[in-house]
Amino acid sequence: MFDYDDDEVEIRQREKPSLDVVLKALASKDGNLLSADIYYGLSGLSSEEIDRIRPVWRGLDDERRRKLMRQVADLSEADFELDYGALGLFALDDPDAEVRQAAIDTLWIDNSVAFMSRLIDMAKTDQSDTVRAAAMSELGRFILMGEYEELPEREAQRAQQVAITAWNNKSEDFQVRRRALEALANSSHEMVPGAILEAYNNPDILMKVSAVFAMGRTCNTSWAGLVMTELGSSEPEIQFEAARAAGELGLPQAVRYLDVLASRRDTEIREVAVWSLGEIGGDKAIRVLTRLADQAEEREDDEFLELVEDALANAEMFGSLDFELDELDHLDDFNDDDENE
Repeated sequence: MFDYDDDEVEIRQREKPSLDVVLKALASKDGNLLSADIYYGLSGLSSEEIDRIRPVWRGLDDERRRKLMRQVADLSEADFELDYGALGLFALDDPDAEVRQAAIDTLWIDNSVAFMSRLIDMAKTDQSDTVRAAAMSELGRFILMGEYEELPEREAQRAQQVAITAWNNKSEDFQVRRRALEALANSSHEMVPGAILEAYNNPDILMKVSAVFAMGRTCNTSWAGLVMTELGSSEPEIQFEAARAAGELGLPQAVRYLDVLASRRDTEIREVAVWSLGEIGGDKAIRVLTRLADQAEEREDDEFLELVEDALANAEMFGSLDFELDELDHLDDFNDDDENE
Protein backbone atom coordinates (compact mmCIF):
# COMPACT_ATOMS: atom_id res chain seq x y z
CA MET A 1 0.00 0.00 0.00
CA PHE A 2 1.03 3.61 -0.54
CA ASP A 3 1.35 6.54 1.80
CA TYR A 4 -1.32 9.19 1.28
CA ASP A 5 -1.11 12.46 3.13
CA ASP A 6 -3.15 15.64 3.06
CA ASP A 7 -4.51 18.00 5.67
CA GLU A 8 -6.89 15.47 7.16
CA VAL A 9 -6.11 12.01 5.82
CA GLU A 10 -3.05 9.92 6.39
CA ILE A 11 -2.99 6.40 5.01
CA ARG A 12 -0.19 3.97 5.65
CA GLN A 13 0.14 0.26 5.28
CA ARG A 14 -2.13 -1.48 7.75
CA GLU A 15 -4.77 -4.17 8.04
CA LYS A 16 -8.31 -3.45 6.95
CA PRO A 17 -10.39 -2.44 9.97
CA SER A 18 -13.64 -4.18 10.84
CA LEU A 19 -16.88 -2.78 9.48
CA ASP A 20 -17.93 -1.83 13.01
CA VAL A 21 -14.87 0.42 13.27
CA VAL A 22 -15.68 1.96 9.88
CA LEU A 23 -19.30 2.61 10.85
CA LYS A 24 -18.23 4.22 14.10
CA ALA A 25 -15.79 6.50 12.28
CA LEU A 26 -18.40 7.42 9.67
CA ALA A 27 -21.02 8.26 12.27
CA SER A 28 -18.63 10.26 14.46
CA LYS A 29 -19.19 14.01 14.57
CA ASP A 30 -15.45 14.49 15.05
CA GLY A 31 -14.01 15.56 11.69
CA ASN A 32 -10.60 14.25 12.76
CA LEU A 33 -11.96 10.74 12.45
CA LEU A 34 -11.94 11.04 8.66
CA SER A 35 -8.91 8.79 8.82
CA ALA A 36 -7.34 5.73 7.30
CA ASP A 37 -9.87 3.56 9.13
CA ILE A 38 -12.60 4.85 6.85
CA TYR A 39 -10.63 4.75 3.60
CA TYR A 40 -9.24 1.25 4.12
CA GLY A 41 -12.54 0.00 5.47
CA LEU A 42 -14.55 1.28 2.53
CA SER A 43 -12.44 -0.75 0.12
CA GLY A 44 -13.63 -4.16 -1.06
CA LEU A 45 -17.12 -3.96 0.40
CA SER A 46 -19.60 -6.78 -0.08
CA SER A 47 -23.29 -6.21 -0.85
CA GLU A 48 -24.10 -7.11 2.76
CA GLU A 49 -21.63 -4.53 4.03
CA ILE A 50 -23.12 -1.89 1.73
CA ASP A 51 -26.52 -2.66 3.29
CA ARG A 52 -25.07 -1.97 6.73
CA ILE A 53 -23.37 1.22 5.62
CA ARG A 54 -26.46 2.60 3.83
CA PRO A 55 -28.35 4.01 6.87
CA VAL A 56 -25.18 5.55 8.35
CA TRP A 57 -24.23 7.07 5.00
CA ARG A 58 -27.67 8.60 4.58
CA GLY A 59 -27.33 10.23 7.98
CA LEU A 60 -24.21 12.16 6.95
CA ASP A 61 -24.55 15.74 5.79
CA ASP A 62 -23.91 16.57 2.14
CA GLU A 63 -20.50 18.12 2.68
CA ARG A 64 -19.20 15.12 4.61
CA ARG A 65 -20.36 12.70 1.89
CA ARG A 66 -18.83 14.92 -0.78
CA LYS A 67 -15.51 15.00 1.01
CA LEU A 68 -15.48 11.25 1.50
CA MET A 69 -16.26 10.49 -2.14
CA ARG A 70 -13.74 13.01 -3.47
CA GLN A 71 -11.04 11.38 -1.36
CA VAL A 72 -12.17 7.93 -2.44
CA ALA A 73 -12.02 8.99 -6.10
CA ASP A 74 -8.46 10.25 -5.64
CA LEU A 75 -7.35 7.14 -3.77
CA SER A 76 -8.88 4.84 -6.38
CA GLU A 77 -6.41 6.25 -8.91
CA ALA A 78 -3.45 6.31 -6.53
CA ASP A 79 -3.52 2.69 -5.36
CA PHE A 80 -4.85 -0.19 -7.44
CA GLU A 81 -5.06 -2.38 -4.34
CA LEU A 82 -7.96 -0.30 -3.06
CA ASP A 83 -11.25 -1.46 -4.54
CA TYR A 84 -14.03 1.08 -4.26
CA GLY A 85 -16.25 -0.47 -6.91
CA ALA A 86 -19.12 -1.40 -4.61
CA LEU A 87 -19.08 1.97 -2.85
CA GLY A 88 -18.94 3.83 -6.15
CA LEU A 89 -21.95 1.99 -7.55
CA PHE A 90 -23.83 2.65 -4.33
CA ALA A 91 -22.98 6.36 -4.44
CA LEU A 92 -24.30 6.73 -8.01
CA ASP A 93 -27.74 6.95 -6.40
CA ASP A 94 -26.77 9.60 -3.85
CA PRO A 95 -29.18 12.56 -3.70
CA ASP A 96 -26.26 15.02 -3.96
CA ALA A 97 -24.93 15.79 -7.45
CA GLU A 98 -21.31 16.28 -6.33
CA VAL A 99 -21.33 12.87 -4.67
CA ARG A 100 -22.72 11.24 -7.82
CA GLN A 101 -20.05 12.93 -9.93
CA ALA A 102 -17.29 11.73 -7.59
CA ALA A 103 -18.79 8.24 -7.74
CA ILE A 104 -18.45 8.28 -11.54
CA ASP A 105 -14.80 9.29 -11.15
CA THR A 106 -14.27 6.48 -8.66
CA LEU A 107 -15.51 3.87 -11.14
CA TRP A 108 -12.98 4.76 -13.85
CA ILE A 109 -11.70 1.18 -13.78
CA ASP A 110 -15.12 -0.47 -14.22
CA ASN A 111 -15.40 -1.67 -17.83
CA SER A 112 -18.61 -3.61 -17.37
CA VAL A 113 -21.61 -3.26 -19.65
CA ALA A 114 -23.71 -2.84 -16.51
CA PHE A 115 -21.79 0.29 -15.54
CA MET A 116 -21.97 1.57 -19.10
CA SER A 117 -25.73 1.19 -18.98
CA ARG A 118 -25.86 3.20 -15.75
CA LEU A 119 -23.80 5.93 -17.40
CA ILE A 120 -26.15 6.00 -20.37
CA ASP A 121 -29.12 6.45 -18.05
CA MET A 122 -27.35 9.18 -16.09
CA ALA A 123 -26.21 10.99 -19.25
CA LYS A 124 -29.80 11.07 -20.46
CA THR A 125 -31.85 11.60 -17.32
CA ASP A 126 -29.83 12.85 -14.33
CA GLN A 127 -31.28 16.05 -12.88
CA SER A 128 -27.84 17.67 -12.72
CA ASP A 129 -26.28 18.87 -15.98
CA THR A 130 -22.86 18.55 -14.35
CA VAL A 131 -23.45 14.88 -13.59
CA ARG A 132 -24.85 14.28 -17.07
CA ALA A 133 -21.71 15.83 -18.55
CA ALA A 134 -19.49 13.64 -16.34
CA ALA A 135 -21.39 10.53 -17.38
CA MET A 136 -21.14 11.52 -21.04
CA SER A 137 -17.40 12.02 -20.70
CA GLU A 138 -16.96 8.61 -19.09
CA LEU A 139 -18.87 6.97 -21.95
CA GLY A 140 -15.97 7.94 -24.19
CA ARG A 141 -13.85 5.05 -22.99
CA PHE A 142 -16.63 2.57 -23.77
CA ILE A 143 -16.86 4.00 -27.26
CA LEU A 144 -13.11 3.50 -27.56
CA MET A 145 -13.41 -0.07 -26.29
CA GLY A 146 -15.88 -0.66 -29.09
CA GLU A 147 -13.37 0.63 -31.64
CA TYR A 148 -10.80 -1.85 -30.32
CA GLU A 149 -13.41 -4.64 -30.30
CA GLU A 150 -13.06 -4.99 -26.55
CA LEU A 151 -16.81 -4.43 -26.24
CA PRO A 152 -19.60 -5.97 -28.35
CA GLU A 153 -20.41 -3.65 -31.24
CA ARG A 154 -24.08 -3.35 -30.33
CA GLU A 155 -23.16 -2.20 -26.81
CA ALA A 156 -20.61 0.34 -27.99
CA GLN A 157 -23.15 1.70 -30.45
CA ARG A 158 -25.56 2.36 -27.57
CA ALA A 159 -22.98 4.63 -25.94
CA GLN A 160 -22.11 6.22 -29.28
CA GLN A 161 -25.74 6.97 -30.11
CA VAL A 162 -26.30 8.74 -26.79
CA ALA A 163 -23.35 11.00 -27.54
CA ILE A 164 -24.49 11.64 -31.12
CA THR A 165 -27.97 12.54 -29.95
CA ALA A 166 -26.63 14.95 -27.34
CA TRP A 167 -24.26 16.61 -29.81
CA ASN A 168 -26.96 17.05 -32.45
CA ASN A 169 -29.37 18.58 -29.93
CA LYS A 170 -28.57 22.31 -30.11
CA SER A 171 -30.75 22.97 -27.05
CA GLU A 172 -28.77 20.49 -24.96
CA ASP A 173 -26.71 21.84 -22.07
CA PHE A 174 -23.44 23.31 -23.33
CA GLN A 175 -21.19 21.19 -21.08
CA VAL A 176 -23.03 18.01 -21.99
CA ARG A 177 -22.54 18.75 -25.70
CA ARG A 178 -18.84 19.42 -25.13
CA ARG A 179 -18.36 16.10 -23.39
CA ALA A 180 -20.41 14.35 -26.05
CA LEU A 181 -18.02 15.62 -28.72
CA GLU A 182 -15.00 14.53 -26.70
CA ALA A 183 -16.52 11.07 -26.23
CA LEU A 184 -17.35 10.78 -29.93
CA ALA A 185 -13.75 11.58 -30.86
CA ASN A 186 -12.95 8.00 -29.82
CA SER A 187 -15.20 6.80 -32.62
CA SER A 188 -14.60 6.31 -36.35
CA HIS A 189 -18.16 7.48 -37.05
CA GLU A 190 -18.41 9.56 -40.23
CA MET A 191 -19.94 12.54 -38.45
CA VAL A 192 -16.94 13.10 -36.16
CA PRO A 193 -14.77 15.28 -38.46
CA GLY A 194 -17.66 17.63 -39.21
CA ALA A 195 -18.58 17.87 -35.53
CA ILE A 196 -14.99 18.73 -34.61
CA LEU A 197 -14.82 21.47 -37.24
CA GLU A 198 -18.14 22.87 -36.07
CA ALA A 199 -16.86 23.00 -32.50
CA TYR A 200 -13.52 24.43 -33.57
CA ASN A 201 -15.26 27.32 -35.32
CA ASN A 202 -17.54 27.97 -32.36
CA PRO A 203 -16.90 31.43 -30.86
CA ASP A 204 -16.96 29.99 -27.35
CA ILE A 205 -13.41 29.24 -26.18
CA LEU A 206 -14.43 26.18 -24.19
CA MET A 207 -16.04 24.55 -27.20
CA LYS A 208 -12.84 25.17 -29.15
CA VAL A 209 -10.91 23.56 -26.29
CA SER A 210 -13.05 20.45 -26.68
CA ALA A 211 -12.50 20.50 -30.44
CA VAL A 212 -8.71 20.48 -30.06
CA PHE A 213 -8.99 17.76 -27.41
CA ALA A 214 -11.08 15.74 -29.86
CA MET A 215 -8.52 16.19 -32.64
CA GLY A 216 -5.95 14.36 -30.57
CA ARG A 217 -8.34 11.58 -29.63
CA THR A 218 -9.08 10.79 -33.27
CA CYS A 219 -5.45 9.68 -33.81
CA ASN A 220 -5.88 11.15 -37.31
CA THR A 221 -2.92 13.24 -38.44
CA SER A 222 -5.13 15.17 -40.84
CA TRP A 223 -5.63 17.49 -37.85
CA ALA A 224 -1.90 18.17 -37.59
CA GLY A 225 -2.08 21.64 -39.18
CA LEU A 226 -4.71 22.94 -36.77
CA VAL A 227 -2.99 21.36 -33.78
CA MET A 228 0.30 23.00 -34.75
CA THR A 229 -1.44 26.34 -35.09
CA GLU A 230 -3.02 26.06 -31.64
CA LEU A 231 0.31 25.23 -30.01
CA GLY A 232 0.89 28.96 -30.32
CA SER A 233 -2.53 29.91 -28.96
CA SER A 234 -2.74 32.75 -26.46
CA GLU A 235 -5.42 30.76 -24.59
CA PRO A 236 -3.72 28.46 -22.03
CA GLU A 237 -6.51 25.86 -22.15
CA ILE A 238 -6.30 25.57 -25.92
CA GLN A 239 -2.52 25.48 -25.83
CA PHE A 240 -2.65 22.72 -23.23
CA GLU A 241 -4.97 20.59 -25.37
CA ALA A 242 -2.90 21.25 -28.47
CA ALA A 243 0.22 20.07 -26.65
CA ARG A 244 -1.55 16.91 -25.59
CA ALA A 245 -2.98 16.37 -29.08
CA ALA A 246 0.49 16.70 -30.57
CA GLY A 247 1.58 13.78 -28.42
CA GLU A 248 -1.49 11.70 -29.15
CA LEU A 249 -1.04 12.26 -32.88
CA GLY A 250 2.72 11.64 -32.63
CA LEU A 251 3.68 14.84 -34.47
CA PRO A 252 7.49 15.09 -34.83
CA GLN A 253 7.12 18.63 -36.18
CA ALA A 254 5.79 19.66 -32.76
CA VAL A 255 9.02 18.85 -30.90
CA ARG A 256 10.39 22.39 -31.19
CA TYR A 257 7.20 23.88 -29.84
CA LEU A 258 7.01 21.36 -27.03
CA ASP A 259 10.62 22.13 -26.15
CA VAL A 260 9.58 25.73 -25.51
CA LEU A 261 6.42 24.75 -23.62
CA ALA A 262 8.39 22.39 -21.39
CA SER A 263 10.18 25.43 -19.98
CA ARG A 264 7.04 27.43 -19.26
CA ARG A 265 6.13 28.47 -15.73
CA ASP A 266 2.63 27.02 -16.16
CA THR A 267 2.99 23.64 -14.46
CA GLU A 268 0.20 21.88 -16.35
CA ILE A 269 1.45 23.00 -19.77
CA ARG A 270 5.03 22.12 -18.85
CA GLU A 271 4.02 18.63 -17.75
CA VAL A 272 1.82 17.87 -20.76
CA ALA A 273 4.62 19.06 -23.07
CA VAL A 274 7.01 16.59 -21.45
CA TRP A 275 4.44 13.80 -21.73
CA SER A 276 3.92 14.52 -25.42
CA LEU A 277 7.64 14.51 -26.12
CA GLY A 278 7.69 11.02 -24.65
CA GLU A 279 4.81 9.96 -26.88
CA ILE A 280 6.42 11.34 -30.03
CA GLY A 281 9.84 9.84 -29.45
CA GLY A 282 12.67 9.97 -31.97
CA ASP A 283 16.16 11.40 -31.69
CA LYS A 284 15.17 15.04 -31.37
CA ALA A 285 12.57 14.42 -28.66
CA ILE A 286 15.07 12.27 -26.78
CA ARG A 287 17.69 15.01 -26.94
CA VAL A 288 15.21 17.58 -25.61
CA LEU A 289 14.14 15.29 -22.79
CA THR A 290 17.74 14.46 -21.90
CA ARG A 291 18.53 18.17 -21.63
CA LEU A 292 15.42 18.76 -19.51
CA ALA A 293 16.46 15.91 -17.22
CA ASP A 294 19.93 17.42 -16.77
CA GLN A 295 18.41 20.82 -15.97
CA ALA A 296 15.98 19.30 -13.47
CA GLU A 297 18.83 17.46 -11.79
CA GLU A 298 20.85 20.67 -11.52
CA ARG A 299 17.87 22.42 -9.93
CA GLU A 300 17.30 19.41 -7.66
CA ASP A 301 13.72 19.35 -8.91
CA ASP A 302 13.07 15.68 -8.16
CA GLU A 303 9.40 15.75 -9.06
CA PHE A 304 9.97 17.21 -12.52
CA LEU A 305 13.00 14.95 -13.01
CA GLU A 306 10.86 11.88 -12.39
CA LEU A 307 8.30 13.10 -14.92
CA VAL A 308 10.99 13.71 -17.54
CA GLU A 309 12.65 10.36 -16.92
CA ASP A 310 9.34 8.57 -17.42
CA ALA A 311 8.82 10.41 -20.70
CA LEU A 312 12.39 9.67 -21.75
CA ALA A 313 11.90 5.96 -21.11
CA ASN A 314 8.75 6.06 -23.20
CA ALA A 315 10.46 7.98 -26.02
CA GLU A 316 13.27 5.48 -26.18
CA MET A 317 10.76 2.68 -26.72
CA PHE A 318 10.03 4.18 -30.14
CA GLY A 319 13.67 3.78 -31.19
CA SER A 320 16.07 6.36 -32.52
CA LEU A 321 14.17 7.89 -35.39
CA ASP A 322 15.71 11.08 -36.71
CA PHE A 323 12.90 13.24 -38.02
CA GLU A 324 13.40 16.31 -40.15
CA LEU A 325 11.19 18.91 -38.52
CA ASP A 326 9.23 21.37 -40.61
CA GLU A 327 10.39 24.96 -40.27
CA LEU A 328 7.67 26.97 -38.58
CA ASP A 329 7.54 30.61 -39.67
CA HIS A 330 5.81 31.70 -36.49
CA LEU A 331 8.11 29.89 -34.07
CA ASP A 332 10.00 33.13 -33.39
CA ASP A 333 6.76 34.81 -32.33
CA PHE A 334 6.07 31.83 -30.10
CA ASN A 335 9.45 32.21 -28.39
CA ASP A 336 8.91 35.96 -28.06
CA ASP A 337 5.62 35.33 -26.28
CA ASP A 338 7.36 33.03 -23.85
CA GLU A 339 9.99 35.65 -23.05
CA ASN A 340 7.29 38.21 -22.36
CA GLU A 341 5.50 36.06 -19.77
